[in-house]
Parts: sequence; C-alpha cells; structure tokens
Amino acid sequence: MEQRIGASSKPSGAEPLKTGPVTGAGFDPAFIPGISVPAPAKPDEPADTEPEAAQSSAVPETEDAEAPSRPEASPEAEETEEEAAEGPVFEASDRRAKIVADRKGVRLRLDEEACEFRWDEIAAVETETPRFGKRYTVTVHTPDRRWFPIEIEATARARFTEWDEQLDAVLDAYFEDAE
Repeated sequence: MEQRIGASSKPSGAEPLKTGPVTGAGFDPAFIPGISVPAPAKPDEPADTEPEAAQSSAVPETEDAEAPSRPEASPEAEETEEEAAEGPVFEASDRRAKIVADRKGVRLRLDEEACEFRWDEIAAVETETPRFGKRYTVTVHTPDRRWFPIEIEATARARFTEWDEQLDAVLDAYFEDAE
C-alpha cells in the first residue's frame, strides 16, 4: 500500500497535482501552521472612512482655539515624577536593554520585548558582574522556578558598584522576603 505524504507526492499513474505555491517551513522560515495572514481589504468597501474621521477630530473647536496653549506633561512623565518623589528608583539601560525597578515592581525590556513583574511575583533578584568586560547582569527569579536575565552594557566598570547600591536601596525599600 502506498502512502501519500504532503502535497507534493502523487499516486503512481495519476496526473500531477495542480497546487499553488509550495508552502511550509522548508520554503518559508517564518511559516507557522495554523496562523493565517490577515484577509485583504474588500474592494467594495470605501477606504476613505478613517481619514474623514481623523480630519473631523483634528479640527479644533472655537473654545479650544481661543484658550492659550500651554505645554502639558505626558502621563509617563507624571508617573516618573511621582515615583521618584515616593521612593528609590533603579534604572539602567544601554542601546538594546533597559531595566527599571521602582515601587511598582521590576520592568525588563530587550529590543521590542518587554516584561513586568510586581513585587509579589518575584522570589529573588540576582546581580552578576563579570570578572572582565562591562556587562552587568540582573536576573529576576519567580516563585515557579523561572528566571529572566537581562544584560546591560555599562560605559565603565565603575558603574557596577553604583548600580548595585541603587538596586539594593530599591530592594530594601520594596521587596519583602517571605521568610
């Protein structure tokens, strides 16, 4: 008995299968079975609906136009000001990675990926400095035995002691050991 495996195999004596382009991980490294591409926009739908809505919202009302314009701080800037006023904050970053530890918890970012841990989700925070080099490693351990390391490249090795002191101050203020 013959078995057919995949779309490219054909039974003996039959016409070749008429298929579209060959797909799969062998031909497209980004291929993930079960995930489909978004459907293209239907040609009968008008595409101008969004610009009209944007134009109507962009037109200021007369009362707003008469009011003097004043620069307003972004919500993120207000949050950082509040956090700095309430307690110690540790922040270290380089061109790719960033770590912030404050009253809310620990936030890690590497390129476009980010994760956030509240203090009750953290079992331990570990730091490591290499004997040679300028990469400072911070590892966040969770109670379910997972760990999330991030490496920050320092401009100088002297920053390691400064970062250790700042992180220790944050951990002393916010991290409560379960023991």
